[in-house]
Amino acid sequence: MPVKLSSALKKKLGSPGVSTSTQEYERILEEARTLDPGSRSGQQTQFNNHYYNLVTDFFEYGWGKSFHFAPRLPGEGFKASLARHELNMAKALQLGPGMVAADLGCGVGGPLMAIARATGASIVGVNVNEYQLDQARSAVRQEGLSHLADFLQCDFLNVDAADESFDAIYSIEASCCAPDKFGIYSEAFRLLKPGGRFGAYEYCMTDRFDPQDPHHLQVKADLQLGGGLLVIDDPDTVKIALAEAGFEVLEARDLAIQTGPSIPWYQPLVGSGLSLASFRSSSVGRKVTDITVRTLEALHIAPRGTFHVVKTLDLCADAMVEAGRLGIFTPMYFILAQKPRQE
Repeated sequence: MPVKLSSALKKKLGSPGVSTSTQEYERILEEARTLDPGSRSGQQTQFNNHYYNLVTDFFEYGWGKSFHFAPRLPGEGFKASLARHELNMAKALQLGPGMVAADLGCGVGGPLMAIARATGASIVGVNVNEYQLDQARSAVRQEGLSHLADFLQCDFLNVDAADESFDAIYSIEASCCAPDKFGIYSEAFRLLKPGGRFGAYEYCMTDRFDPQDPHHLQVKADLQLGGGLLVIDDPDTVKIALAEAGFEVLEARDLAIQTGPSIPWYQPLVGSGLSLASFRSSSVGRKVTDITVRTLEALHIAPRGTFHVVKTLDLCADAMVEAGRLGIFTPMYFILAQKPRQE
């Protein structure tokens, strides 16, 4: 494990400036907290680039190429639950061969590849971060999916595509990075053909969140710092923004609320099972990573500031677990909406 992590750090974080980027990221977040939503958009691209330049390789190391959570059934493997979550989105969007869909905030392409392979639809990944797009393009070539995948490097609030370019659009735990929901939903509405569907798994604070509770507020602040989030909205804000953007809301519900036997979405961060993937993301695995990174930084294999990045991600992981246990946060508020057909 230390060899794989060392290789990842030298590949991505082997350049100078990690400490400076971390300080700038934290400065932007602190400043943005004092601004109204309309004033945050100008900082969003810079903020997101700092965040994902710092954390992408750690995400891949601990999580794989699909950076998201998923509801999990008893006996179901971690990766299988992620795949099922992705394909449920494809099914909701009614994707199939000959269709063209956009993946807003496509990360390094894990969900994009799974959905393209399963449905035969062409997927255009939209991402502002150059490093993640390089990773995604490489993965698509290796998987032999270049005929079904393309990418646009641009802000998903201002996509470099014509009106009504897509049959469907989705975002898997990425639209949470937008400074406000109306902005990204309006852009999705513009890009969709009439009758096209938009789906997203949103980060939301639930109705159990108490803005007067200091512990709840601290957990939320830790989620924002470690998760690269300028804002975390509530379900009502999400539904209102969809309607204001012009969508007809077909479905809106928290998938973290399970009606039958299930494994909590945050369990991978606690640890269960004996697989390498589950170990790396678990609390014990993260402690091993902490020790490894501290050692690599001391040996000047990893640049100064790398350990601080890891501790920030640890803070977010612990906050995710606590927020999940308290029921004050969900990473999978599912929305499915449709652009009205022209009469």
